[in-house]
Amino acid sequence: MIRVPSLIHTGEFQSLKIQDMTFVAYRNQDPPLKNEVFFEEHAVIFVLEGEKKFVSATQTIHVRKGNIVFIRRGYYVMQETIDTNYRSLVFFFNEKLLKEFVGQHLEMFEDQAPPAPRGVASASNSDSNIPPLGVRGLGLLVFEITESLNKFTESIFPYFTLETQYLNHFLRLKLQELLLHILEIDVSGQFKSILFSLYKGEKVDLEYLMQSYYLKLFSLEELSRLSGRSLSAFKRDFQEKFDTSPALWIKNKRLEYASLQLENTDKNVSEISMEIGYESVSHFIKAFKEKFGKTPGRNG
Repeated sequence: MIRVPSLIHTGEFQSLKIQDMTFVAYRNQDPPLKNEVFFEEHAVIFVLEGEKKFVSATQTIHVRKGNIVFIRRGYYVMQETIDTNYRSLVFFFNEKLLKEFVGQHLEMFEDQAPPAPRGVASASNSDSNIPPLGVRGLGLLVFEITESLNKFTESIFPYFTLETQYLNHFLRLKLQELLLHILEIDVSGQFKSILFSLYKGEKVDLEYLMQSYYLKLFSLEELSRLSGRSLSAFKRDFQEKFDTSPALWIKNKRLEYASLQLENTDKNVSEISMEIGYESVSHFIKAFKEKFGKTPGRNG
């Protein structure tokens, strides 16, 4: 599994950073046709050439030249390149920079938090014209590249070879410009809602997060970051919600999954133990027996 942007390799990409944060990467060689990707930061992909398919547990989308894709942080997806001529510009948005952007332009987000009339409770999102915030979901938004966005992408390429002490300052301006362009084409208002929810510090629903990712080999630090919490807050909130620790909950959920796989598939014990993160089959068998009182097998 590739974690981006931390595992972007210079052999496959050219990249530009704002301080130590990857801001934009340009794929300048034929990519692998198929791989699993975990997005550590919010990202916007400009498809310059070719076609690609993104497959997650909840949706499958095809994107091609002329599409822009916003991918929320924490999205785990199988991506498949349909065309070997695929080229893309990928912009990564550090959450701190996104919050700074919203804070500097709060007048553009007034419709996200309308004041309630005196003596009347504020309406929920479902009762207003504001699109659902979507903090339970970690999906994709797809837009069409406009002429102004085409010109924006063209303006980025000179920075890959530009030598200037002010590069960070130029790129920060480019980040703001890009966000403004996307807000302009965000007819549904979903992108604006996501930005405002990040600014307000709204957290991802823990049950949704854990049900989505308990089979993925993420550390507690990664899970806490995806949830929008510090590690200590993640552990505290988790204990309050599930009345157990994250590590024990994950262990039990994986073993329950293993039991279902043994009953309903042709996978063997070794395959299933590897799938749920056990490097040793004997350790898996021991854990399985401790939980279910029997060794793993087709018929008990």
